Amino acid sequence: MARTWLSIRVDLVEGHGEHLWPRPGRIFAAARTHTFEQLADAIDDAFARWDRSHLQEFTLDDRTRLCIPDPDWEIEGEKTEDFRGVKLSRLRPGEQFVYVFDLGDDWAHLCTVGPERIDPVETVGILPDRPLPYWGWGDMPDQYRRRWDGDDGESPRPKDPKLSDLPPLRPCWGPEGR
Repeated sequence: MARTWLSIRVDLVEGHGEHLWPRPGRIFAAARTHTFEQLADAIDDAFARWDRSHLQEFTLDDRTRLCIPDPDWEIEGEKTEDFRGVKLSRLRPGEQFVYVFDLGDDWAHLCTVGPERIDPVETVGILPDRPLPYWGWGDMPDQYRRRWDGDDGESPRPKDPKLSDLPPLRPCWGPEGR
């Protein structure tokens, strides 16, 4: 396969009212024929987004907004396109753009197109049918900043049971394991 795919670095900059440092990130392999909607889905998968019922948008370096157009959200003088049909082929090497998931909690990502095209089989090991991360780093914050199942945002952290709450399916698990 030829070196025809894009490499796109995605850094999570902020969300839920907080700036993240160090910034968690992922690098994606993406064909120029993939859409921005497919890239959004891949980013949301890689950044552990489980509630997908939120608005999202891209802002390109020429200030074009890519989203699902809504006449109630139109801003006069701003160019908006439907991201479900816009191909990644419009991106240039080194170009930077922003992806925001959940316009309320404002999970903002800086996206940077790599300087050179890549061969997906050589870089990822397969020919993916959609954008796919092939490198990453950092801890992913929970979409709603929940720290454990049932977290209400005010309760103290539960006491660590030190594996005693697990079934004895592995050595050291269960009440007799420790």
